[in-house]
Amino acid sequence: MFVMGDLDLAVRGRTYREPEGRHSMVVRGRDLDAGLQHLIARTDCRSVAIVGLPEQVPDISPLVGRRLLLVDGDSGRLRDFAETAIRAGIEVEWVRSTRPPFERLAAALLPVGGIVLAAGRSSRMPGSQKLLLDIDGVPMVRHVFEAASEGGCHQTVVVYAEDDVKRAINGRAELVFNPDAATGMASSLQVGLKALRPEIEAAVILLGDQPLVGSRTIATLLRAWRREGSRPAVAVAQDDGWAPPVVLARDMWDELFALKGDAGARQVLHGRPELVDVIPAPGRPDDIDTPEDYAKIVRLFPRKKPRQHV
Repeated sequence: MFVMGDLDLAVRGRTYREPEGRHSMVVRGRDLDAGLQHLIARTDCRSVAIVGLPEQVPDISPLVGRRLLLVDGDSGRLRDFAETAIRAGIEVEWVRSTRPPFERLAAALLPVGGIVLAAGRSSRMPGSQKLLLDIDGVPMVRHVFEAASEGGCHQTVVVYAEDDVKRAINGRAELVFNPDAATGMASSLQVGLKALRPEIEAAVILLGDQPLVGSRTIATLLRAWRREGSRPAVAVAQDDGWAPPVVLARDMWDELFALKGDAGARQVLHGRPELVDVIPAPGRPDDIDTPEDYAKIVRLFPRKKPRQHV
């Protein structure tokens, strides 16, 4: 992230020097002319945050094709700038605040996509597709993609192989079919990564059989990954190690594309603790593989009794 000017933002990857490669930019309104010149010269700057808007809206044509976040304490200036951006066809968000809000800035400039792996076979759950099992009144897999979406993922894709899973999603999430699901997890992971939009900076990998993860866990992971000094991967602490979900920076994706069979993020991170931050998070990363696992979860969410009509 290129920080133009004197803003002090504790965001991962920040630099005050001209960056190399694709990047985002934060600029004060008083420095916006210089920021627009940067955009003209650098087509690889994909998103911009302007903090403290100028009194007059300048020619913002260099912002076309980029995502824009506006931060200002004056409602009138925000409205004028946002309306101009919308008329120009610019994707714009705005925050009324006198100081840069870290969470909104980091989320806007470091978007993360969610990949729900839901193409596996239920080999240890005889007679059923486990992802369709009822948890608190809805199929298990829906809890997972809702956790990703509600936890702050800008885009969430569900990788599936069976039509029953597709029907259970019922249009509530972006679906990606994996024709090679039988070859193992690696192919599903790669199909999901290819489906993420170009502006996505990291992917959070979720397993479709972890219904108790919850949106607060995802939000905690994303917040930790976006902080200055965080490692390329951030995962949930479990016992003496870590468990999915795990956030993986785009810089690591080439290694994921090289995987085969049932390999996943764990194989990439094995023996490389310098690459992963392991953090405590709310929610439970329990996965459901067997009837016994499911029975344990059902005890936490007993079926609701139908309402009796008098």
